[in-house]
Amino acid sequence: MAQKTAIILGATGLTGSFLLQMLLKDKRYKKVKIFSRKTAGIKDEKIQEFLVDLLKLGDQSSDFLADEVFCCIGTTKAKTPDKEVYRKIDYGIPVSAAELCKKNNIGTYIVISALGADTESGIFYNRIKGQMENEVVSMGIPKTHILQPSLIGGFRKEKRPGEWFAKKVFLILNTILTGPYLKYRSIYPQTIASCMVWLANNTCEKVKITSDEIVRLGALGN
Repeated sequence: MAQKTAIILGATGLTGSFLLQMLLKDKRYKKVKIFSRKTAGIKDEKIQEFLVDLLKLGDQSSDFLADEVFCCIGTTKAKTPDKEVYRKIDYGIPVSAAELCKKNNIGTYIVISALGADTESGIFYNRIKGQMENEVVSMGIPKTHILQPSLIGGFRKEKRPGEWFAKKVFLILNTILTGPYLKYRSIYPQTIASCMVWLANNTCEKVKITSDEIVRLGALGN
């Protein structure tokens, strides 16, 4: 079995941490490179960590070499109230990663966006995500997948009161969101991570994967 090298951006985050654990257990991968501002705190012979300023990711070209890149980067208004900094994170980092994929001939790029991403949206968050998606697609990376999850469930280390309340509401709403509304159900980070691994190792014609489809493909990865 040919063993691959993967890069993860955001390996210390909610979804990225699950993705890291999955890749470490997956025999198809011989090395997992982590580009992050802080250590994941995991000792494993597969891991190669690069503690860097992700806002200057373009400087890491010589080390940014792999078969696949997974981008799990994202912030919130509460955590990053400055819109310019917010844009540098949610737009700048994923786009810089895509540029490095293009430059270094990395043929697979899988990035997490959000349901509702739209360049014409009146909501700043959704508009930035839409702009990021368009720029990533324009790179022409052969195997590009953009995941658009709904509200992501699970436990976070930092406190996000508004998100905590929303998750409680969605526990009720999930039972009545059916049919065309399935994509609005909240989703677990493990499911997103599993979907990312499945997409990297299988053929899928879709570039943009909505939340309901993430759930379906994530189940195939288990």
